[in-house]
Amino acid sequence: MIVTLVGKIVTIVMIFIGQNVAAQDLNDQHLSIVPRTEDERARVANVTKPTTDFTRSSRFEERAAGAATVRARTNANAFSKPSGNMPFEDELTFKVGNGLFRKLWVSSPSSTLASDGLGPLFNARSCQLCHIKDGRGHPPEANDSNAISMLMRVSIPTDYDALSDEITDYIATLPDPTYGHQIQDFALLGHPAEFQIGITYDEEIVAMSGDETVSLRHPSYTLDGAGYGPLHPDAMFSPRVAPQMIGLGQLEAIPAADIVALADPNDSDGDGISGRPNIVWSKEFETPMLGRFGLKAGNPTIRQQSADAFSGDIGISSPLNPMGAGECTAAQTTCQTATHGDGDARVFEVDAEILDLVSFYSRNLAVPARRNVDDATVLRGKQVFYETGCIACHAPSFVTHRLTDQPEQSFQLIWPYTDMLLHDMGDDLADNRPEARATGHEWRTPPLWGVGLTEQVSRHTYFLHDGRARSLLEAVMWHGGEAQSQRDAVAAMIKADRDALITFLESL
Repeated sequence: MIVTLVGKIVTIVMIFIGQNVAAQDLNDQHLSIVPRTEDERARVANVTKPTTDFTRSSRFEERAAGAATVRARTNANAFSKPSGNMPFEDELTFKVGNGLFRKLWVSSPSSTLASDGLGPLFNARSCQLCHIKDGRGHPPEANDSNAISMLMRVSIPTDYDALSDEITDYIATLPDPTYGHQIQDFALLGHPAEFQIGITYDEEIVAMSGDETVSLRHPSYTLDGAGYGPLHPDAMFSPRVAPQMIGLGQLEAIPAADIVALADPNDSDGDGISGRPNIVWSKEFETPMLGRFGLKAGNPTIRQQSADAFSGDIGISSPLNPMGAGECTAAQTTCQTATHGDGDARVFEVDAEILDLVSFYSRNLAVPARRNVDDATVLRGKQVFYETGCIACHAPSFVTHRLTDQPEQSFQLIWPYTDMLLHDMGDDLADNRPEARATGHEWRTPPLWGVGLTEQVSRHTYFLHDGRARSLLEAVMWHGGEAQSQRDAVAAMIKADRDALITFLESL
């Protein structure tokens, strides 16, 4: 039976999103929006209704990001192209943003004032070193201590913090008093790094139909070489691999109301799926907003996500994170008293203009076109994906806002295959560390567009939040919690259908 999204549509009311988070606060106030007409709302509802015809591809399905879609390249640059509908006069802005995204930052003081301010504690010297070729990061390989493109978030539980009064169901946490919000495993000369991340795996053989098996690797993490003393005894950890960068502008332009309408926190339709929106604090607008970015939807906008990465990953200050010492805590006195890049004529190491350029670049990394959309095996795999109920979380399509100043994202039919909501994925995938309203068992549904090009771009096929899955099939078989029935259905289906399902995913 095909699981449709119609039953997920609910009204955005105070009791749903939190008694003290009004519907107005979830509006996309950072966007210049032209409201939809009644006729447009009807057209959107019709065009985004999940198909029941699997004899051919859906209309416009090949253009995953609408008019912003670009031709699928066959090399590692497939994720590094600008939006296909970008006006010519904006291409230079994109290229300058690309240069800043790739920039290698250096320590202060430096004769190159525009590039200094790194660290003193950091995870990487540039954005590109984590988001390699704008694609997916990876965990360190066996016997490799290099964890670039993977980091470890850390926090401690508390009964209350300031956002508890702003957001209902907010789960209060605090940064570790010594190590902050994340572990920095690199440092400038004269500063010890915080820790080195170690990882080992235990293999589990899982049986499927047709005498087929799949091996799942269970990771265990260690933090070695404490640079600043012990962690808090209640510290909670979350390993994170850098996600791919494509299509972020389209995801930001999906109307918040359309995302929240898919939520079903009490599983009112009885399908076992109870997605919830994360509600997070906007530093820029000083109000609660819908979380969209990050593996637990912990950031509301691309600009804030970029600013937080500059601060936490590279140790670079910006208007949204003005601390010259980046993520360093008060307990890390040598970091706090070091020379920082905002000590010269600059107020911030990354000013508003640079932050806007990097945000523009990130917003306009294009999604490649789908491949083989009318191939018989791909169509069969699509049918399996839909009828197994995968679209209950991986919602196929949306139509973005009509925007006055972002033609690349304006009123586009897009196919990201995500509902942008939080879902309980079960004990095996739990990091047991909450983030805003997300519990330690919940993750945002990742968009699937471009997933079939991961090996071509990133030279690996590691998936999930910590890269534990070495193939798409392994990623599917890790699903639990709300997706347990879908995972079990995939394990039990005939091999030909399971293979078709993977072929479909590879076409995305």
